[in-house]
Amino acid sequence: MIETDVLVAGGGPCGLMLANELGRRGIRCMVVDAKPGTAFNPQANATQARTMEHFRRLGFAQEIRALGLPPNHPTDIAYLTRFAHRELARIRLPTAAQAIVDVKTMRGSWSAAELPHRVSQKFVEATMRRHAQRWPSTDVRYGWKLESFSDEGESVRATVQPTAGGALQHVVAKFLVGADGARSFVRQQLGIDWGGVTGIQREFMGGKMFAIYLRAPSLLSVLRHPRAWMYVMVNHQRRAFMASVDGVAEYAFHAALRPGEDADGWSEADARRVFAEAIGAEVPMEILSMGTWLAGHALVARRFQQGRVFIAGDAAHLFTPTGGLGYNTAVEDAVNLAWKLASVVRGQAPLSLLESYEAERRPLAERNTGYAMRFADSVGLFQAGAELEEDSPGGDAERERARHHFNEHARLEFNIPGVTFGGRYDTSPIIAHDGTALPPDEPNSYTPTASPGGRPPHAWLDDGRSLFDLFHIEWTLLALGPNPPSTSEFEDAARTLAIDLRVVHVAQPSVHALYEAPLALIRPDQIVAWRGATTHGAADVLSRATGYLANAGEQLATTD
Repeated sequence: MIETDVLVAGGGPCGLMLANELGRRGIRCMVVDAKPGTAFNPQANATQARTMEHFRRLGFAQEIRALGLPPNHPTDIAYLTRFAHRELARIRLPTAAQAIVDVKTMRGSWSAAELPHRVSQKFVEATMRRHAQRWPSTDVRYGWKLESFSDEGESVRATVQPTAGGALQHVVAKFLVGADGARSFVRQQLGIDWGGVTGIQREFMGGKMFAIYLRAPSLLSVLRHPRAWMYVMVNHQRRAFMASVDGVAEYAFHAALRPGEDADGWSEADARRVFAEAIGAEVPMEILSMGTWLAGHALVARRFQQGRVFIAGDAAHLFTPTGGLGYNTAVEDAVNLAWKLASVVRGQAPLSLLESYEAERRPLAERNTGYAMRFADSVGLFQAGAELEEDSPGGDAERERARHHFNEHARLEFNIPGVTFGGRYDTSPIIAHDGTALPPDEPNSYTPTASPGGRPPHAWLDDGRSLFDLFHIEWTLLALGPNPPSTSEFEDAARTLAIDLRVVHVAQPSVHALYEAPLALIRPDQIVAWRGATTHGAADVLSRATGYLANAGEQLATTD
């Protein structure tokens, strides 16, 4: 019998993030995944800035930024009729090397500790696994699968087994998290249904897609335009997109199927034919893997928790992967849930704190799947006629129409600070809302606000440090301006509640102005829990934030 605090089914980004968050807090965590190891296929290819900030908080953002494309490889997204033919539109984005420099001078919507990074999920998972396994309290087992579980009220009893066969291993855990993907065994056993829409059909990014992971060292020799990170092919014959995996020879290629095509039985010869159609030239390639997948999802589970069992990541929400939101939303699920599990396991919070996970994350999943569907409609409903590739006045007109559409679309999907930073927990029972007016939730713009329930506004300090680097791993009380109020009441309340609170003084006037209050309480997941001008009621603020007063109706703080 193995005893652990948290049993996690699924060793993808969500499960591995849970292992890292719990491991660094000394919480016993066992992760099982039926696969032999981390992902072989590229899968997700974009790590958003907020996810990079969480990797920075965990100490390995620089490692992630060094992975994938070479430091000076372009990260542009280019729209072409075919890879070897005409370019229609392009959005230019900073290289990995530029991002490290540029982030220090960016303000407004893109004021951040980290910028996005274009890197295959396969590289990210390997790094996350390596770090997770360094924690003495984590037990990461690939090649093991969850066979059964039952919630016994005070614990969860489960059986796990080697995928290749062997004796069942019995596990007793305080909690179980199903981070086991779209076909989640955990979700199905709980009987939790999907809400939302699926089966959306589009010319592109709707319905069945055909994927190839390939190596083609000579591919760039047929490109007539500057290199990019992602290439989107728009023509009447074969819509497709392709992302560079290593910046040298490996690519992740995805093609839409035409009506009547059944790609599940396609041979390598079929794969080469489809690839040539999208490229517009015959290019030698080595097929590393191939298969099909379904686009056209915008699904969110109707519940994220049942008793001591939770679901997260793709088990809880399914995206069409426009905007790269599925993987990034999954990481934030783990960030949100982990500190709450740790607080309950340590006895620092009541069991009811865990109810805030669904209250906070389910609305965010609905928001983000909605944005992904909007992006998919924008790119996928565009009708590409045969004239688009003709050398004729009609062809010129069609290409101008496409150029205008995709220049606008590229900025809609790939310049999304509002989506990345603007997610909020405005209906959360553990946030001390202050009633201030909020900026609009728009995908392409973000107005920093310290109104409780959202990401803290970021600032680069006069000494060159990121404000976020001063935040504690657990709770942080920012004391801002040259003469902030005394923080002793918060410190006393934290000791009484056994909360690990660190007071951080920042005298810089611009930060005080940015937060519009001299005091701000930052949660372990770097969310503003409260802000105010005095420490009056500090015990109630901390009790609310840790779940003790989650059902209280009174407003706990204001900014006046």
